[in-house]
Amino acid sequence: MRGEVAGEAGAASGGAELLEEHTYGDGSLGLRCGHAVQRRGRESASTGTTLVQPRLGGFTEWTGWVTVRNPGWVDVPVAYVGGGPGVLDGVASSEPEVSDGLKSFGAVLKALREEAGLTQEEFGPLVRYSVHAVAKLEQGKRFPSVRFIERAGAVLEAPRVLKAAARHLTRRQGLASWFVQWAGIEEEAISLYTYECRAIPGLLQPEAYIRAIFERRLPPLTEEQIEQQVVARLERQRLLAERPNTAFSFIIEQALLERCTGGVEVTGCLIDHLLEQGRRRNLDIQVIPLRQEDHAGADGLMYLAESPENQWIGYSEGQLSSNLILSPKEVSILLQRYGKLRSQALSPEATVSLLEQMQGAL
Repeated sequence: MRGEVAGEAGAASGGAELLEEHTYGDGSLGLRCGHAVQRRGRESASTGTTLVQPRLGGFTEWTGWVTVRNPGWVDVPVAYVGGGPGVLDGVASSEPEVSDGLKSFGAVLKALREEAGLTQEEFGPLVRYSVHAVAKLEQGKRFPSVRFIERAGAVLEAPRVLKAAARHLTRRQGLASWFVQWAGIEEEAISLYTYECRAIPGLLQPEAYIRAIFERRLPPLTEEQIEQQVVARLERQRLLAERPNTAFSFIIEQALLERCTGGVEVTGCLIDHLLEQGRRRNLDIQVIPLRQEDHAGADGLMYLAESPENQWIGYSEGQLSSNLILSPKEVSILLQRYGKLRSQALSPEATVSLLEQMQGAL
């Protein structure tokens, strides 16, 4: 999310931790029901609204800038907050940029690990991360979750040092994008549900399909930018192999396959890839037929994740915006709709038959 740091906020009792205030020049953010926040905020010179940052507990230590319309003491239900670009499976960014803040955190992590006499192979299991994930964190190419920071701090016996190094990540412009937050949620989820009506879900896209999407992006990307996006998305897909105990469910529209994005050859590659991924014991793929009289997905895509603590969180996005959905009431609505969609879609077995039929017709 965008903004300029306007200064440290004063201390106040009750509610969540108030960290900083930002002044936005591009309008205010939306609010829905959820966790209550009580803080004395400051009025923004540019928008005339009060801005506070709550730290929400539960599923993840997510922090987002919240616009409060009544100045002074506020009691704001926060759960569904509009954000900036961060599209998951379409054409917007999919990985955090390698920033000075992330690189600095990675350097501190690596120095502490080496000081403790641990290799990445030894350190990974201790914090319940793969060697690949540890390497990405040390290279500054992955945003650390709060749970990782806590685990790593305990293992390396330097919790204050790591927390201090990570504190600046949430205060630097552009790092806490919506996708970075959702990517962290994905990595720790024990259940991931996805309904897509725009493009094949990013976790299921073969390389040829990924290239076809980014080659057609507007504004156009350079070859180097396309390559970066392809590599980032393929690395994200390692989640499927690294999380054998996570239950993955994907519901996609048949129209996405009939569209033939990238041409017949790319579509053939896509169908082969879907058939291959569908053989995983912990992964279901279901297709919504072209003709479907009853359809619970009329309001668009849905992403849902269940935490190790059995809490659910939702995610949705539009052309140039995306939202984390934390309100239990709103997440419950999405779960109801997703459950209905699963009953309306073809079964995984019938989906395999349809995919094989479509493959033969290409």
